[in-house]
Amino acid sequence: MAVHRDGLIEEEEGDEEMNDALFGEGGLLDLESHDAPPHLRDLARSAHLGDLNSLRQALDNLTGSIDEPVEDGDTALHLACLYGHLPCVQLLLERGANLESKDEDGAIPLHDACAGGFTEIVQFLLNSANDAESVKRMLETVDAEGDTPLHHAARGEHVDVIGLLLASGASVTATNLYGKSPCELPDPGTEAKRILQSAASTVSCQ
Repeated sequence: MAVHRDGLIEEEEGDEEMNDALFGEGGLLDLESHDAPPHLRDLARSAHLGDLNSLRQALDNLTGSIDEPVEDGDTALHLACLYGHLPCVQLLLERGANLESKDEDGAIPLHDACAGGFTEIVQFLLNSANDAESVKRMLETVDAEGDTPLHHAARGEHVDVIGLLLASGASVTATNLYGKSPCELPDPGTEAKRILQSAASTVSCQ
């Protein structure tokens, strides 16, 4: 999953990696040089670019599982969430994509949507869960670095997503493998920092 890790990937490096993954020479997506199996390249390309018609056609012609990894352990739903394509997310879920499928880093699509700050997608994913227990499980899912979706939203200082996750029951005190809680990730003085510290204070007073 193309997200920043505490102390491991600098912001500029992360942005460059994401661009390299999305664009080949001339600004066109070139999945031939990536990990997508031949029978999944149309699906991967459509999810990357947000091409709804092409995605629908790729799904109509799909011979394998909709949850099969298309590249780097990401499913088509991971990619649609990562690049912020809500209509593609909606179609994939209509066709039975698994909300809780994990990539090679243990992240679910909600991690990707939160990392990108895509509030509408985050809301749609949470609304699409079968029940409150499924929502709770999604909010508590950690990736290989111990990050919850809230960690990713906090790192990106995505205020609307942070508020939505907190309102849905996300833990503001959960720590990742580096011992950091979400409220420690935003820069000092930011609105994201204020919201998370306020939520943490409320928890400590209970």
